[in-house]
Amino acid sequence: MSGTNVHANDAMVRRLETEFREKETFANSIIARAQDAERDLTEDEKGLLKETRGRMSQIKDQIGDLEDLARVSFETQNRANQVDRAISEMRGRRDNGPVEYRSAGAYALDMYHAHLGSREAAERIEVYHRTAAHQKTSDNLGVIPEPIVGEVVNFIDSARPIVAALGPKPLTNATWYRPKVTQHTSVDKQGSAGAAADQKTELVSQKMTITRLTGNAKTFGGYVNVAKQNIDFSQPSILDAIINDLASQYAIDTEAEVGAALAAASDATPESYDASSQTSVAAAVWGAASKAYTATRGQGRLLLAVAPDVLSVFGPLFAPYGPFNQQGTGFMAGNFGQGPVGTISGVPVLMSAGLGAGEAFLFSSAAIEVYEQRVGVLQVTEPSVLGVQVAYAGYFTALEIQDSGIIPLEAGS
Repeated sequence: MSGTNVHANDAMVRRLETEFREKETFANSIIARAQDAERDLTEDEKGLLKETRGRMSQIKDQIGDLEDLARVSFETQNRANQVDRAISEMRGRRDNGPVEYRSAGAYALDMYHAHLGSREAAERIEVYHRTAAHQKTSDNLGVIPEPIVGEVVNFIDSARPIVAALGPKPLTNATWYRPKVTQHTSVDKQGSAGAAADQKTELVSQKMTITRLTGNAKTFGGYVNVAKQNIDFSQPSILDAIINDLASQYAIDTEAEVGAALAAASDATPESYDASSQTSVAAAVWGAASKAYTATRGQGRLLLAVAPDVLSVFGPLFAPYGPFNQQGTGFMAGNFGQGPVGTISGVPVLMSAGLGAGEAFLFSSAAIEVYEQRVGVLQVTEPSVLGVQVAYAGYFTALEIQDSGIIPLEAGS
């Protein structure tokens, strides 16, 4: 604030203070007259006092504003002077980085010079002893979040390639029967040669025999008892994760049930192959296809189911970029997984984790059937312990129709 403004401020303050004292004296004189006469204030006197009090309040407010203005002006001017001095001081100072004394003597010499008044020595001593507080995340664990990123990592493959290829049939009863012809009728030449001389000779006759295969529903399922708090406070949802995992385990177990049914078939003689020869593997496939046709008379589709380790043997033998006359379309390691992976001599190859190590079966889809009814998810609340029991179940059966239509392929010499 300039000198002229400062003087004007002071003059106005003095004027207002003088007027304030005059108003105060005037009010006291009105009160004194009433007191001397031992009477109350008249209405005119009350009006004068009210006007006087109002003016005194205005004077008080103005004096307060002028005092605040003077204080702010002084503080601003003082702060500006401090900043100006600091800027001037920093302009004349060089930043030499951290101070490192080469010896104890050099440190002692700076201490001595600083004691004598050397500004440079004092600054070096100050920088040397200055220790900045290093704040790390370990000092602020209360404000460091612990986020859960993405979905739950769950390495599980719930594909059912064999079940999907066969196509589950509806399962509506605990026990059911599948009719199967075990003896056909017979047709032959009349007589010995069917010639004119054999006329009136009795024709052959054979009854048809139909037996039945028995199917029994098998129950697959599992459950977990989950605390309600675990359900309410988990993110991602623990209930969804448990249900999905139960459903996946159901799929894995039912696929393994079909694999066990294929392995239990014992009527057909296994076809052996040389694991190092494409020709040998193709020959085994052809031989098994012949047996499957003989057993089922061409009913159904031919499928070749292999375990993961067997696919790793077959794959390199049938390259996807081979000559046109190779046996099959070839396999690609990039497509390694459950499900259709290629063909050998036109037979679809299914890789299934439901088969045991080293197992491979060529079979007709007419030789084995699967039946299924999924119950799905069941939930019940336990109020006494504030828990939720969640279950997943289903009825599943693999029914062998013709054992001889299931031919194992085994690695041999």
